[in-house]
Amino acid sequence: MSNLLEDEIVGKAYDARLMKRLMTYVLPYKKYLIISLVALLIYTIIELFASIYLYKIVIDHYVKIGRIEGLSLLAIAYLLLLFAAFLFQYVEFYLVNVMSQKTMYDLRLHLFRHLERMSLKFFNQRPVGSLLTRLSSDIEALDSMFANCIVFTFNDVLIIIGLLAIMIYLSPGLTLVSLAVLPLIVWFSIRFQKQIRASYRDVRRLLSRMNGYLQENITGMETVQIFGRQSGNYDQFSEITGSFKDANMRSVFQFAFFLPTVEFLGSLAIALLLWYGGVRMMKNASAPTFGVLVVFIQASQKFFQPIRDLADKFNIMQTAMAAGERIFKLLDMHEIIPEPESPMQKPMEGSVEFRNVSFAYNEEEWVLRDISFTVPQGKRVALVGATGSGKSTVINLLFRFYDVRRGEVLVDGINVKNYALKALRSRMGLVLQDVFLFSGDIAGNIGLGRPEITPEDIARAAEAVQAHTFIENIPGQYHAEVKERGATLSVGQKQLLSFARALAINPRILVLDEATSSVDTETEHLIQQALVRLMENRTCLIVAHRLSTIQKADEILVLHRGQIAERGTHQQLLEQGGLYYRLYQLQYKDQLVPDSQTTSV
Repeated sequence: MSNLLEDEIVGKAYDARLMKRLMTYVLPYKKYLIISLVALLIYTIIELFASIYLYKIVIDHYVKIGRIEGLSLLAIAYLLLLFAAFLFQYVEFYLVNVMSQKTMYDLRLHLFRHLERMSLKFFNQRPVGSLLTRLSSDIEALDSMFANCIVFTFNDVLIIIGLLAIMIYLSPGLTLVSLAVLPLIVWFSIRFQKQIRASYRDVRRLLSRMNGYLQENITGMETVQIFGRQSGNYDQFSEITGSFKDANMRSVFQFAFFLPTVEFLGSLAIALLLWYGGVRMMKNASAPTFGVLVVFIQASQKFFQPIRDLADKFNIMQTAMAAGERIFKLLDMHEIIPEPESPMQKPMEGSVEFRNVSFAYNEEEWVLRDISFTVPQGKRVALVGATGSGKSTVINLLFRFYDVRRGEVLVDGINVKNYALKALRSRMGLVLQDVFLFSGDIAGNIGLGRPEITPEDIARAAEAVQAHTFIENIPGQYHAEVKERGATLSVGQKQLLSFARALAINPRILVLDEATSSVDTETEHLIQQALVRLMENRTCLIVAHRLSTIQKADEILVLHRGQIAERGTHQQLLEQGGLYYRLYQLQYKDQLVPDSQTTSV
């Protein structure tokens, strides 16, 4: 519900508090804004003189009296003014967009850096599509506002002020006539804003729902096709996108009614000018001249143009304000793992201890309950247990993806909260069951762009985990392209790359979380051979379902309902005849070969 409400934020067409906060990102580029505003002011003055007042001069002082002398020079001056207006408008438009792009670049980086610091809890509770929207379409909405609304609204204000000044100077009576329809336009515009606001809320809500549904279905397309859900999902998407279309059609109808109405009222103002001015010119010699009447007709068209543009600008501004509200709401979230004020600088040796640790992801259900164990430096400890027993939570706490509720997690006898997060995690290697590969090449997915890892380190890590063989057999070898999510590689190949990635940093602590559960028997055999060598002189924590992979562990901990139910070596636990023995019987009673023929961790 909170995510839905977050996407339903509509906001005001202008929020001073929000704009003040946005301007903090503009301040480093204020010179662009100042120069563009100066250029805009000069452009507006030229525009008003060339396209408004010059008409009066030409008609009253040349055309009306049949004067030809000087008309050519006036035409040349007019062309020069148009050229000058073009130059100043170009400068204004270019600098505003430069300022906008630089501002959005900084804001996007700030938002991305903020997301990088957020805890796993934050990401587990929010849909990916919503976060992507903040970095993409919401930033673009702000860019559109800065590029198309802020300065141009200032331009509209200058034009209105300038036109009013010219009109009142030339004829106060005609000014009142031309503005007679203004109260109707203002009233109608206010009514339109209220109606379009409600329609816009529906559009944003349904757009968010549609994007979320698309993201979920595209990500899970394999499952959709396996279980034949295409027809049902198509019907659901048809319903969602149909609602989105209907909401857009409501807003289209309101725009379609608003724009012609304003156009009609603007034309009505011109009709009133023609009637009133024409009658006065025919009856009164002191009436406004024909040139003044033409100026007023031109001025009326330009005066009502900003109001005709109100619909688009209102839409852009409201979209931007809503986007800014969502962005700053995200930036104000501080679900982060706090860094210590004075982080520990001691080199990591590799011992691990969980001391009376209890943890819950929420307030109601404890995942770990007062567990304690030690992994001495260079030793191997395995965690086994049913799904939901807390095995992966132990890993999350060791890497400090979450902080413990009670107790302590210690590395080398020091609480992990006293290590800088980067220093803590950079000396530990982690291999997960579900391997995530980035688009790029194989070497980049092993080294992950870390400058301390050389190509030689990458090659050595690949050789150590038996990945070098398959890498050499593909075109491009270490520079071979890796498609999104590693689509061109097999599950086993991706798992081998994840081992190479973890070992490239030469970790003091190596953590394997179901690392061989997704690979075939042949690949697992290659991995087991590599791990026998790689685990020497390293502290190893192994989470496994396959009991054959942990028979040589120095100690095995059996977790049950968040507690350590049993502990001991493989043989000791079998002799106890408890939970481990039952797991062993269920899994490998008839499948395991004698230890002398099996290479196990």
